[in-house]
Amino acid sequence: MKTLKVLVALVTLIGCVSMLGGQSDEPRKPAPNDEKRADKKVAELMQSKLKHSQKVLEGVAVGDFEEIATNADELISISQQAEWYVSKSPRYEMRSNEFRRTAEQLVKDAKAKNLDAAALDYVELTTTCVKCHKYGRESRWARKD
Repeated sequence: MKTLKVLVALVTLIGCVSMLGGQSDEPRKPAPNDEKRADKKVAELMQSKLKHSQKVLEGVAVGDFEEIATNADELISISQQAEWYVSKSPRYEMRSNEFRRTAEQLVKDAKAKNLDAAALDYVELTTTCVKCHKYGRESRWARKD
């Protein structure tokens, strides 16, 4: 009986400490305004990605290797921002890594002044974007894993 009382007291104490610490087993659901801000930041990030992708294409079209490398570097930076990670699924992670690797190869090929390889890298980069966005629509980003 004494062991049961000690056990109950211990469980109660742990529960109180958890409440005082503000900790919960439940993940915090973002407030609607937090979600709107996050969605806006992701939209801004995607617009920036589109802008830099277009600049890469422009560089490929005119053979401007510096333009290609600079904007591919920007794409890598964008893909490393926290807002980029809209899903924790393995498939999304795979697509993100594929995007980054392709952008890194694009930088290397631009620095090597290999226009044919850079053009192929650009096509692969674009294909990666299309596949990822298709996956996002099919899995409905809103689930956010």
